[in-house]
Amino acid sequence: MTSIVVVGDAGLDVVARHAGPIVHGGDSRASVTIEPGGAGANTAVWLAACGTSPVLVARVGADSAGRQVHAELTSAGVRCAFAVDTEAATCCVVVLVDDTGQRSMLPDRGANARFSPGDLDRGLLRDASHLHLSGYVLLDASSRPAGLAVLRAAREAGLTTSVDPQSSALIYDGFLDDIRGVDLLLPNTEELVALTGSAEPASAASLLDVVGAVALTSGAGGASWVDADGVVSVPAEDVECVDSTGAGDAFDAGLLAAWLSGASRRDALLGGVRAAARAVSAVGAQPAEVQPSGVQPSMT
Repeated sequence: MTSIVVVGDAGLDVVARHAGPIVHGGDSRASVTIEPGGAGANTAVWLAACGTSPVLVARVGADSAGRQVHAELTSAGVRCAFAVDTEAATCCVVVLVDDTGQRSMLPDRGANARFSPGDLDRGLLRDASHLHLSGYVLLDASSRPAGLAVLRAAREAGLTTSVDPQSSALIYDGFLDDIRGVDLLLPNTEELVALTGSAEPASAASLLDVVGAVALTSGAGGASWVDADGVVSVPAEDVECVDSTGAGDAFDAGLLAAWLSGASRRDALLGGVRAAARAVSAVGAQPAEVQPSGVQPSMT
């Protein structure tokens, strides 16, 4: 079966939902859970939930967290192609979620920051149609060479490619040069501003000399597809935002699953919006129905 290869972080999220401001130097009560996370893993699980066959390429530690992540992803229908790092711990992110559902993140990429070009088995590309790269791999200088190598390998293998920039604050000079030739860029509004200086969807047209198309998420403002044929926009779904963690990753998966199956630009956007609406409606970055599992397969 043709697969989608996702390259990006996998780890655990410590999600702390708090009401009101956090007391600096004091105590702030919160509801705390531990959830599977990592932008690459989130997208892969949502792809599986959307009916595709994803393979996740990532680097985890030789620790219980890495084994837990592998087990839960496998249970969710994701094939894991993990490199195991004997020196660095598995990624862990502290996620602070306020009473409006907005999240602030304190990430420790751990083993993911040591992701290297050799961590991708190029044989995985032979049975794939598309490669999606989580931008965190590029945004960290230590893993950037591997991200660039992955994109080159995908192009050489004839795959279509997509990149989510992931963090407006971390976008660096030369980012656009590094993603030149990518078929689809998936920024949110803040990332679009960092790349173009404007929040207007139409400003994404200035990126079309670098990438083939741009699919933009604008939160409650919906989503837009921008390519040489113009701009197509759809509204967001009206749902209560419980936790916005992973909403962009879910959007990526819903859109890619539809687009790669031949859907129109509008229907691809609607697929992304539907997945994002499901994501913000529950705590955690991955579909609640697939976690946790009791399966403990070995990593390979």
